[in-house]
Amino acid sequence: MPWREAMSPVRMRRVAVLVPQAALRDVLVRIATAGCVELDRPEDAAPGAAALRLQRLRGRAAPVGPQGADSAALALDVPDLDLLEQRRNVALLAGEAQLEERAEGAVRRGDVAALAGWCPATEVARVADRLAAAGGALVRLPAPRGTDPPTLLRPGRHVSFTPLVTTYGTPAYADLDPSWPAGLAYVAMFGIMFGDVGHGALLLSGALVLRLGWPRRFARLRRLWPFLAGAGAASMLAGAAYGEFFGPTGLLPVLWLSPLEAPARLLAAAVLFGAGLLALAHAAGAVNRVREGGLARALYAASGCAGLLFYLGLAPAAAGLLLHRPTPVVIGAGCAVTGLALVSFGLFRATAGGGAGCAETAVRLFDVVVRTGTNTLSFARLAAFGLTHAALADLVWRGTTGLAGHGVAGVAGAVLLFAGGTALSFGLEALVAGVQALRLEFYELFSRLFEAEGRPFCPWHVPPAEPADRTAKVAPCSPG
Repeated sequence: MPWREAMSPVRMRRVAVLVPQAALRDVLVRIATAGCVELDRPEDAAPGAAALRLQRLRGRAAPVGPQGADSAALALDVPDLDLLEQRRNVALLAGEAQLEERAEGAVRRGDVAALAGWCPATEVARVADRLAAAGGALVRLPAPRGTDPPTLLRPGRHVSFTPLVTTYGTPAYADLDPSWPAGLAYVAMFGIMFGDVGHGALLLSGALVLRLGWPRRFARLRRLWPFLAGAGAASMLAGAAYGEFFGPTGLLPVLWLSPLEAPARLLAAAVLFGAGLLALAHAAGAVNRVREGGLARALYAASGCAGLLFYLGLAPAAAGLLLHRPTPVVIGAGCAVTGLALVSFGLFRATAGGGAGCAETAVRLFDVVVRTGTNTLSFARLAAFGLTHAALADLVWRGTTGLAGHGVAGVAGAVLLFAGGTALSFGLEALVAGVQALRLEFYELFSRLFEAEGRPFCPWHVPPAEPADRTAKVAPCSPG
């Protein structure tokens, strides 16, 4: 898969479903079981016969039977709605109600019915073959002007970090898909704050348990296993650099620095790491602004090319000041001032002009400058919470070694203290590191990537009530 395509949402096609009216239900059942097409739905569709029966059934006081869950299913043949209501089959009635709603949105001309919708480009041929078997056809249409296609982020073949992005919001269809970079940044930040080989190994073990589906009551959390695995691996790498194995036990050499002995170096490294992430976020934001509105919009946007030029200009200027080199200072300052001037022009152009526009521009420009500095310094929390984690582990280890030298009772107390203290620090610091990494991801990084809100792709998928034929056994599509 080309890099450009891999970093973009799944490509969508506007499609029309053409079918003889006599075969409309069969075609709709095939679309629902395929789960690849988002059909346009009528805004004010009157409830059909199945929907009215479903409303009556759900309004009764008596409890519904085992099929009374809110999940829907579709019968492959036309069901007897009165019999379904009598048997209190909520699932099949719900499926028929959805089918009636989609059928109501069809445009009818003579003996032909047509519906419009969206389908992933890679699935068009497969869906067309399924519909052709029932006498229907799937026709490609040009995308309507002024309407963006729905967004479907690529789930990936093995591991997906898309929940991290979709929790924040749905990217615009034209934007980059930041799932993989965002996931890697998240686990890296988590690892810096939770650096310990032993604690990271526990996280990896937890990821393996979730991946295998144990215990079953936590099966709904299975999709989180990539985060646990990545966070565990990053924690182990950072712990090896810190020389931490369930604290400063001395079992591992310090490969880079000990957090408690060199906090200033850790702080500087955290800020520099954060500055690099912010620069990448600015660059991705500039690409998004170009894809959303062209170069003219991106050139003057604070989250576009102008903001990127301003931020990149600060780096050589700061380095030149620290190293007492005037040339980098002049070059960096020139780039920063140019970027700030472009931002100012873009901000003023969005106002009504005049004195009020100048005042509004000045205030918003001040906000841009202040947020640039505060967002960069905000990454100091990586070092702060890394120090906290190391200090708690050190406290537990000191108490353990202190008790171990006082006979059998001391050894027993040391074991209890180490187990309890490790469990407490592990749980507390894992929660804190997870929340803080998420906060940095959302507020510092994603705020520069996204401006426009997209619409998520919601394909119509209703499983068949019973796989009576071969076509009903086909699993729903999974583009990517």
